[in-house]
Amino acid sequence: MTIGTLVFDESSYKNVLCLGHILDKDGRKMSKHLGNVLEPIALMDQHGADAVRWYMLAAGSPWSARRVGHDAISDVVRKTLLTYWNTISFHSLYAHASNFDLAQSPAIKDRSLMDHWILSELNILIEEVDKAYTEFDSQHAGRVLAAFIDDLSNWYVRRSRRRFWDGDSAALATLHECLETLTQLLAPMVPFISEHAWQELIRPANSQAAASVHLTDFPVADSQLINRTLSTQVAMTRRVVEQGRAARAESGIKIRQPLGRALISAPGWDKLPVEMKDQIADELNVLSLADIADADGDLVDISIKANFKSLGAKYGAEVQAVAKLIAAADATHLVKTLRSQQSAQVGTFEIDLGDLVVTEVPKSGWMVASHDGESVALDLTLTPELIEAGLVREVIRFIQERRKSDGLDISDRINVTYNAEPQIIAAISAQDSHIRGEVLATSLTIDESIALGDNELGIALTLKRA
Repeated sequence: MTIGTLVFDESSYKNVLCLGHILDKDGRKMSKHLGNVLEPIALMDQHGADAVRWYMLAAGSPWSARRVGHDAISDVVRKTLLTYWNTISFHSLYAHASNFDLAQSPAIKDRSLMDHWILSELNILIEEVDKAYTEFDSQHAGRVLAAFIDDLSNWYVRRSRRRFWDGDSAALATLHECLETLTQLLAPMVPFISEHAWQELIRPANSQAAASVHLTDFPVADSQLINRTLSTQVAMTRRVVEQGRAARAESGIKIRQPLGRALISAPGWDKLPVEMKDQIADELNVLSLADIADADGDLVDISIKANFKSLGAKYGAEVQAVAKLIAAADATHLVKTLRSQQSAQVGTFEIDLGDLVVTEVPKSGWMVASHDGESVALDLTLTPELIEAGLVREVIRFIQERRKSDGLDISDRINVTYNAEPQIIAAISAQDSHIRGEVLATSLTIDESIALGDNELGIALTLKRA
């Protein structure tokens, strides 16, 4: 600062953040006496300079005391930076396989609902990160960047993977645009990884791109692309899926086993776009969705009691009177009314669902999961057709795992030769074209000379490039 002031008559910087006290992984002060000192260069050599930088900036307030250890930094790498890099690698793989040309990208208005959602989230992210950087709030910037990376990888890419398999130019363009902007937003916090990504992903696809990510203008949000209603709908979709998965886990039935139907209770879920309802059905692997409102009494035994914390804030000294009215009410009817109308009268008092503690015990043949007034009920009845469909999914998984272990590329066309138990052979024969499409197989051929071995599924096979 002294030299800058003397030579240029101004400070060499306008703001500075100082790190707080650095502690070891157990919260103790680092000292040579305790033998718990971690040298910064050694940490960077093992985890990378950007991983250490991100941890210091984003894992908490930079000025607060910080526990530093190999496990904590490895966790940052695994959850955020590695996910970001794997998403870049995923895009590169399918862009090259389909000869993707960024210049031929379809207009945004012509893209899918999922594309519109992630581009909306991207522009919301730009606004939040810009504000956080302006306020030198690196912790918040890191939090929203990490959340977007998770949304991009674990929802957008995963839900769109069939489009990537097919070389869909809109999906590839949308993912490229997200990664380009994300790389710019990450650059101040992870300068080396972002620069490498820029050189490997962005510049090869765009001859007009800047020579370095650090020479680009900071992204500016396009308010026309922000759709907060869509954000709310996708958030609900993901919550419903989470509840359905919880019910699956509780039932002990694998996600690969299709079920006949799921019944849903969530305010406004019936107004979700058809595409999002299809996503719920696909994620939960059920054939159909319906509203739970007219079936609660058939699915679960419902009991209720007053939520004194909520009711006390509303009705004060009258809370005991309200509680008695709730205890005397028809639990099933009251819960149905609240779920469909959001409020109801008990005596002269108006209540909402948050004023109750609802307990739902599933009846035989059903599994129900509920949280914050949203519920998903799964019909656990397995018909012969559903069992066959489950076997087909297991076969697809088995082939894909063998593809990986045999070192075959994800885009390689293959010939499959197999032998299996009679039930598996019947399922494969019935779904031959579907299986071939899922695993990129040109043929599925039975060879009874192949020994079955002792795997749980009852199938043995060989794969060859077509």
